[in-house]
Amino acid sequence: MSSELLDALEVLEKQKGISRDVLIEAIEAALVTAYKRNFNQAQNVRVDLNLDTGTMLVYSRKDVVEEVEDDRLQISLEDAHAINPVYEIGDIVEEEVTPGNFGRIAAQTAKQVVTQRVREAERGLIFEEYVDRADDIVNGIVERMDARNLYVGLGKVEAVLPQTEQMPNESYQPHDRIKVYITKVERTTRGPQVFVSRTHPGLLRRLFENEVPEIYDGIVEIKSIAREAGDRSKISVHATDEEVDPVGSCVGSRGGRVQTIVNELGGEKIDIVEWSEDPVVFVANALSPSKVLDVQVSEDDKSTTVVVPDYQLSLAIGKRGQNARLAAKLTGWKIDIKSETDARELGIYPSAESAAIQSADDEDADGFDFYDEEE
Repeated sequence: MSSELLDALEVLEKQKGISRDVLIEAIEAALVTAYKRNFNQAQNVRVDLNLDTGTMLVYSRKDVVEEVEDDRLQISLEDAHAINPVYEIGDIVEEEVTPGNFGRIAAQTAKQVVTQRVREAERGLIFEEYVDRADDIVNGIVERMDARNLYVGLGKVEAVLPQTEQMPNESYQPHDRIKVYITKVERTTRGPQVFVSRTHPGLLRRLFENEVPEIYDGIVEIKSIAREAGDRSKISVHATDEEVDPVGSCVGSRGGRVQTIVNELGGEKIDIVEWSEDPVVFVANALSPSKVLDVQVSEDDKSTTVVVPDYQLSLAIGKRGQNARLAAKLTGWKIDIKSETDARELGIYPSAESAAIQSADDEDADGFDFYDEEE
């Protein structure tokens, strides 16, 4: 074995974290295969790799038997005693059978094994690095695209951004820098495969965690997110400290914090509302920016009937029902919206809950709507 290969084993052990013993074991196994293939041998052999001398020796291994049926695999007790009288039936006799030109084949084989193990080790390290970053946000550079996917360079690996996970309001060009959310990491025969998204609600959560120190520190909690990527999102927040305004913390001074997130998401509208364990208050907040007069709750089927002023009915429902749909996703409650006139005709308004809604509305601390008021 060349000194260069020995040096390479030491470097791999230090830089790649590959145990030298593991590499030697792999090389020895590969040399056995190379010996049988190149010298048309079917016998049992063992390769001894001596790192001190840099030599590789091949030994045939034969079982000691009373009657030999295959002389490539077996040796008689008499012949074994001729080698060493201590041998008994069932022992294994080893004899060196190293071919004269085995060194060249051995060196080539060893190089192939080392190269393969290095590749496997690097893939393993990359997989371990990114499997721990699932559900995290990373910066990437758009490298290429095809009919179905966008490929984003993350440094050591190229991530896949499927068409279904791309923002409908965005167009991507090579060398664009974008933030993506890692949805899953898979180990494949070609190495680790990282899948990312621009539409996942987790991206919005991570952006707020990065931009709002109170969320990162746990003072403000994100309770739920409802998102229609590229168009509009709703996020509910709650402060563990009563003296902290959760909505104001997310908005930031002059809207600076949320504006940064809106810019990152290509102008996606964001409603920030305060979470409440009371479904009456929470549903009313979730329908922001619409003013809510009453919320009637049915625990049996987890549904609500919401009464809004006549002139705000379309605002409460939103374009193509988007505001109501997102509010339902955010709260986990079914929402049936009725105008004040219709509710009075049905005799369901006013109700006992109306006073609570009006009181909360008067305090006007429920939410913040970061988007153009046109609906």
